[in-house]
Amino acid sequence: IVMNKLEALSPLGYSCAGEVMAVAPDVYEFSVGDHVACGGNSAIHADIVAVPKNLCARVDPSVDLKEAAFTTIASIALQGIRQADLQLGAHCTVIGLGLIGLVTMKLLEASGVRVFGTDIEPGAVRRATENFGFAATERNKAGIEEQILISTGGHGSDAVIITAATTSTDPVDFAGEICRQKGKVIIVGAVPTGFDRKNYYRKELDLRMSCSYGPGRYDDGYEEKGIDYPVGYVRWTEQRNMQTIAGLLAEKKINFSDLISHVFTLENAPEAYELILNKNEPRLGLVLEYDRKDPIERKIVLADKTGEASAVNAGILGAGSYAQNILLPLIRGQANLVALATLTGNSALYTGRKYNFRYISTDSQQVIDDPEINTLFILTRHNFHASQVLAGLKAGKHIFVEKPLALNRAELEEIGSVYQNISDPKPLVMTGFNRRFSPAVTEVKKHINAEIPSSIHIRVNAGNLPPDHWVHDPQTGGGRIIGEACHFIDLAIFLAGSYVCQISAVDMADANQQRDTLSISLKFNNGSIATIDYFSNGNKNLPKEFVEVFNGQTILQITDFRSVEIITNTRKRKVKFRKQDKGHGTEIKAFTTAISKGLASPVPFNEILHSMRVTFMIVEVIQENRVIKL
Repeated sequence: IVMNKLEALSPLGYSCAGEVMAVAPDVYEFSVGDHVACGGNSAIHADIVAVPKNLCARVDPSVDLKEAAFTTIASIALQGIRQADLQLGAHCTVIGLGLIGLVTMKLLEASGVRVFGTDIEPGAVRRATENFGFAATERNKAGIEEQILISTGGHGSDAVIITAATTSTDPVDFAGEICRQKGKVIIVGAVPTGFDRKNYYRKELDLRMSCSYGPGRYDDGYEEKGIDYPVGYVRWTEQRNMQTIAGLLAEKKINFSDLISHVFTLENAPEAYELILNKNEPRLGLVLEYDRKDPIERKIVLADKTGEASAVNAGILGAGSYAQNILLPLIRGQANLVALATLTGNSALYTGRKYNFRYISTDSQQVIDDPEINTLFILTRHNFHASQVLAGLKAGKHIFVEKPLALNRAELEEIGSVYQNISDPKPLVMTGFNRRFSPAVTEVKKHINAEIPSSIHIRVNAGNLPPDHWVHDPQTGGGRIIGEACHFIDLAIFLAGSYVCQISAVDMADANQQRDTLSISLKFNNGSIATIDYFSNGNKNLPKEFVEVFNGQTILQITDFRSVEIITNTRKRKVKFRKQDKGHGTEIKAFTTAISKGLASPVPFNEILHSMRVTFMIVEVIQENRVIKL
């Protein structure tokens, strides 16, 4: 896990501009051929980027894309200015004359604000005065406070915007000295706030933080899902700030050409970073330029493995943390890894090289349609599972899909219908219900008398997940019942050896209104009963998973899949395992062996459907406050 973090490629950058080459079916705001400026974690240094629509702004064709590439940087400066709430003719001091500081001064000057700059670096001050014609003085120059007082008619600055980056509290303390009574101090840069209280107290100064490009930042609903804030309630958002900058560039009210000190081709990008690190040569805005004449390839061949065909030629969809840390090391030993598809190129490249895939892609359909591939391992986020399973079934592939099989009943029933309509021999479809394959569960099953109904108790000390975690998102993760508790529902069904005939459940909301602390009661056709307690309000001092089966006079207990305790009328013994084993390795081996030898699926498809149907019914039971009888 640690090495995956250390070795993986990391995307760089968050501000770019280019030409639209494709749009998603539900995007109407942009068209192919538009020039756009982009921001955010997706607007990385790459030939091709996929950026959510709320983080793009259309750029007039008359604007040089090199200048448009500064739009996101300029939006950071603009948001700081908006926080200052300055009026025409006001006075503002900018502390820190790097790239964002200079852009801030440009925008202030264009809006009719009188501006003054300061920096501890003489070179930065000299550049601001000589290259840009701004009024600026070195921070440590004697008399700077008086100079600002004189220029403001003795009142002090209406606002001070701090665009410096330092571990010193001096910028905030100095801002308190030069700001007028009831003025504003805006922090844009990375500075500490453990400041001297005196000036802030006596002048009743307003100290504000400016958050990146503006409202919407760090809100997945806005950034990732494209849910905009109504303009009547939030006038300036990230995107509207970007649109403002793009408009000013088109109207020639501002220009950023004089901020560009160097232009590098992508191939020479290491030189750009060397220039930044070595600080031997004056530099300001460094622009990376891409060759737009290069052909666009969605598939990159990494290795010639055409002679390595086996009974299981695998295509992998998705390479997140769970896939890399748990499943891919196991799949590698059981299958010929042909192709990998992930959402991002850097993830595909790192994982593809590490596991020696023949080729990588960012197009999952390309992998699904590959005639060389007979088996798909679907390890993507939950919202992709159903559509990729359906595409795989239509392509005639064997499918291993991580849980859950689907996010709702409609998706599940469509998968069931398509599967049933496939003529024999049907491909194998298996969901990652790995716990039924663990050595601990195998040991317990040996001691269960199937002729006697069992009482089953499963307690899951799941722990809390932050409310903004993707698993909680109904459209992406489906919630923890569908996304995680399904594991234990399937385990209860497997231990009971029977289908569920009655369901009830109660839940408890936590402080964040996440309803993922619940108790589930199941009754089975063979008379068995099960209680599943899935609790998010526990702590790490308690074992995470505890399973208890009462079968006649035999009691069987599993603790964290590390040990099994067997209690009978005559004796009590404990079986310990060398390490915790939740069954992942046995599960993958059973699946690939079944494909190689033409055997039936290790988990019958109807059992998978039943486990998922029961999971969805539990959600309904909680939502509708009722008991369901099947």
